[in-house]
Amino acid sequence: MKKAIWIGAALMLCAVPGVSQARDTTHYLPFEQVVAEATASGKLDGSVKFYLAGMTPKGAQVIRRDVTTSKKTNAFNKTDEGACSWALQSALIGLQKAALAAGANAVVDITSNYKHVEYKDSRKYECHAGAIMAGVALKANLAKLK
Repeated sequence: MKKAIWIGAALMLCAVPGVSQARDTTHYLPFEQVVAEATASGKLDGSVKFYLAGMTPKGAQVIRRDVTTSKKTNAFNKTDEGACSWALQSALIGLQKAALAAGANAVVDITSNYKHVEYKDSRKYECHAGAIMAGVALKANLAKLK
């Protein structure tokens, strides 16, 4: 009987390293698609426009620089893309609230800022997904457009 318990315990310990090794997959995904989904669902009200780095319209008057947000979401039983979309929507909701509170109507020069490493792209954002969590970190400027 004790032999069976020891064998079972040994098998369980062999399984632990596979479970404990964390996955951290980097994805570069379309930004505008998520903004459109969040606006269509009512999570974003459309009063604030979002512009990735390199897409800022001329005449934007920056009110506040280097606003940051970092959002994570449960990725369990979700696709990486689905979890990343959810995390980005949460980050955008936070940026929209910050913009409205500052009297801005745009968030410009948005860059991904995961672990304080900037990734600039005019069409995509960076997301990191694992088996349990997915996260998005952004840095941007709040601005007023005419």
